[in-house]
Amino acid sequence: MQMKKGVSLNTYSSNYSLVLLNLLFAVLTCLEIAEAQNCDPSGQVVGTQPPPGKCNQENNSQCCEQGKIYKTFTCSPHPAHPAVLTLNSFAPGGDGGAESECDGQFHDDNTPIVALSTGWFKFSNKKRCLNNIAITGNGRTVTAKVVDECDSTRGCDEEHDYQPPCHNNIVDASKAVWRALGVPEEKWGHLHVTWVDA
Repeated sequence: MQMKKGVSLNTYSSNYSLVLLNLLFAVLTCLEIAEAQNCDPSGQVVGTQPPPGKCNQENNSQCCEQGKIYKTFTCSPHPAHPAVLTLNSFAPGGDGGAESECDGQFHDDNTPIVALSTGWFKFSNKKRCLNNIAITGNGRTVTAKVVDECDSTRGCDEEHDYQPPCHNNIVDASKAVWRALGVPEEKWGHLHVTWVDA
């Protein structure tokens, strides 16, 4: 290696190290983005039979089946990817179970609110808690407040009302959201949507 006059070998070594660190950071960032887009399952939960009367099937909620394997996810795809809008009750005694995680309260089903899959909900340390998202579906857009997590990492236990883990792309919405999107009531429960932070 031929060095310029007045430039030490340490300067070249420092510059070379800096370039390598930047390259390594770029590779790791690309891998992280690819993993987030793919968002492969992170584990599984084995279904257990709910005790009698312990799984609320309001809004066609599914109960865990004994021995069935349910995939779990710690990540969610990028919000630009299509999501699935589902129906949930955030009221006392509703199929949402316990109080909302963001504020420790129950909410009226006539309020436009949602729970998001774990990867979206826990984004940047629950950054979306009590903030609005704009949901587009059925040719309309509605704004709703994020109040809870649709747990993609656990399920089939008392804490989760013996319901399976959420998939990684769920926007679990109150009746008010479905009404605002103009979806006929007999079709509530499953709708492909997109959403962005509002």
